[in-house]
Amino acid sequence: MGMIWQFISSKIDQNIDVYLITVAETQGSSPGKVGFKMAVAADGSLYGSIGGGVMEFNLVEMARKNLAEGKKQHYLKRQVHSHDAAEDKSGMICSGEQTQIFTLFSKADSEVLAKVIELESENRVGKIVLSSSGAEVYEGESHIGFKGIEFQKSDTNFRYSEPLGVKETVYIFGAGHISVPLSQILNLLDFRVELFDNRQGLSTFKSNAWAHKKQVVDYKQVSQLVPENNRSYVVIMTFGHKFDEIVLKQLIGKPLKYIGMIGSKSKVKTIFENLIAEGFSKENVDRVCSPIGLPIGGQTPAEIAVSIAAQIVEWRNKR
Repeated sequence: MGMIWQFISSKIDQNIDVYLITVAETQGSSPGKVGFKMAVAADGSLYGSIGGGVMEFNLVEMARKNLAEGKKQHYLKRQVHSHDAAEDKSGMICSGEQTQIFTLFSKADSEVLAKVIELESENRVGKIVLSSSGAEVYEGESHIGFKGIEFQKSDTNFRYSEPLGVKETVYIFGAGHISVPLSQILNLLDFRVELFDNRQGLSTFKSNAWAHKKQVVDYKQVSQLVPENNRSYVVIMTFGHKFDEIVLKQLIGKPLKYIGMIGSKSKVKTIFENLIAEGFSKENVDRVCSPIGLPIGGQTPAEIAVSIAAQIVEWRNKR
């Protein structure tokens, strides 16, 4: 999500107004999910998606028309995905509906956007509020309470709030050749990536431009590196099974969203047997996705990265 704010900021810095279209509410089958965003700039450029198809095309054209006519307003637009709808037809036939917020950003919103980008980039907690009055940003955990996205509307007003700085994070232990494409893919999927290795001077560690944080660590002391919450995902793929086991032992009992470990079936079997013998519960051991990734037959680092990222997305969407 962070890149869309940077896109908007770059445009308004050039005095180019931008409409942000945000999916605030859905019912039934709908191409967009709550929180999907798309930016439409007055110079014709676009960023993001609210579900695609003819519905998205029509809403983009609506935003462009408003920008061309100089309309300065923040409003809701409901879309019904049915041929039989009496009004607000989206042009789609998937039988659901969704409501979008149109929020206009101009040069006057520079400080709001700068704060949003700061919170997102530094993983500091806050929230963005989109309402009939425009956009506001608040910093601090007390403002959000980790309730997630909230939306209220009446006949005359609306208010949408979304947490900032609480991005789901993938903690990768092992900065080898798979970590580079995996970090890149996870960025595209809007995850924060933190990368750890115990080797100084590793080329793939240095060259990884997609990890938000990189740190050389002692694998025997990693327990405190991963916060205990359902926004934490762990990928274990160090350069040796002994280190994999050392890392796993410290994290296996934590209430994390996902833990995956690379390895052959025989290696995994040995490690799991060791854990059970040392007193770790079978329930916790069974939660570890290993061998890691969905079974797509991947062989290259990029293919293996795709399979791991796909499994992480699968777990994210289980909530």
